[in-house]
Amino acid sequence: MSETKTSVYDRAYKISVAVAVLFALASLAMNYLAGVYATNHASNSVSDMLLNVLPVYNVTVIFVYGFIALCLLIIILMIRDLHKLPFILKSVALFIAIRAIFVTLTHVGPSPSILVDFNDFNFILKRTIFSGDLFFSGHTGLPFLMALIYWDNKFWRYLFLVISITFGASVLLGHLHYSIDVFAAFFIAYGIYRLAQVFFKKDLVRFNRALRSDAAADRLG
Repeated sequence: MSETKTSVYDRAYKISVAVAVLFALASLAMNYLAGVYATNHASNSVSDMLLNVLPVYNVTVIFVYGFIALCLLIIILMIRDLHKLPFILKSVALFIAIRAIFVTLTHVGPSPSILVDFNDFNFILKRTIFSGDLFFSGHTGLPFLMALIYWDNKFWRYLFLVISITFGASVLLGHLHYSIDVFAAFFIAYGIYRLAQVFFKKDLVRFNRALRSDAAADRLG
C-alpha cells in the first residue's frame, strides 16, 4: 500500500482534520452572524447597469436547492477520498470566513425587483439565507473555488466551472445579486485559492498526491 493509502491513520492527518472541522464550524458561525448583521443594517438598493436591462425570473429552485446540491456534492467528494478532505474543507472554510468579513463591510439593500421571498422558507432555511449578504456572491465564488482546487482533473474542473457560470447567471436573472457581486466573486475566489495554497501547504501536498493517484488509477483502468 502506498503512503497515500495509509496516511489517513497518521496523527498529523487526524490533527489536520480536527483543525479543518473547527475552522469550518467557526466560519459558518461567522457567516451566520455576518448575514444577520448585514440584513439588519442594509441600506437602500442601488442602480445596476446590468440589472436595469435584464428581465427578472424566479430562480428559487437553482438559488436554494441547487446550492444545497452543490454543498452535498462537495461533502461527497471529501468523504469519497479522505486524503483530500483537509485541503478542501480548509479552503472552503477560508472562503466562507473571508466572505463573512466582506459581508459585514457592505450593507447595500437587495434589488426591489427580486421574486424570491426570503421569508417563504422553512425554519432552517430562514436562518441560513439572508437578503443583505450580497458582496460577494457565494453561489458564484464557491464552485469557482472548487474548479480551481480540481483544476488538474478535467471532469471536475469543467463541471464546477459550468455550475459557477450557471449560478452566476441565475442570481443575475433573479436580481438576487448585483453584477459587481457576481463578477468580483471570480477574482476574490482566485485570491482565496492562492491564500489556501500558502496557508495549507501540507494539506495541498496530500491533496495533489491523492489526485495523481486517481489519475494513475484511471489510466490503468
